[in-house]
Amino acid sequence: MELTLEAVALFALKLVHETDGGSPILRDDLVMDGYEREVFGLLVRQGNLAAIQSKITACVDQALVALGGVDTVMGRELQRLAMDVQNVDRLDDMRMPLTHLRDYLRDIL
Repeated sequence: MELTLEAVALFALKLVHETDGGSPILRDDLVMDGYEREVFGLLVRQGNLAAIQSKITACVDQALVALGGVDTVMGRELQRLAMDVQNVDRLDDMRMPLTHLRDYLRDIL
């Protein structure tokens, strides 16, 4: 799950920070500080669902702004998928919604 969490953060932040013709955002870039696999791994091992959801929300909120907000088609879909992640009550239930969110972010990059 740590890889999927890191991928969601990476893809969301790519939407925010990457520009055409600019350098790509990589996993070890400073913008990914606090969203690395090891950080998510620790939170998963601790079972800290609230902290994981908070980190995902922070990234998705930035991506929403980059997409023009929830008034756009892509923004509404991103918000819907992010809400599916936020509405889980157990860490084990997060896998499928998180995978859908990751796949959507990857597709719109």
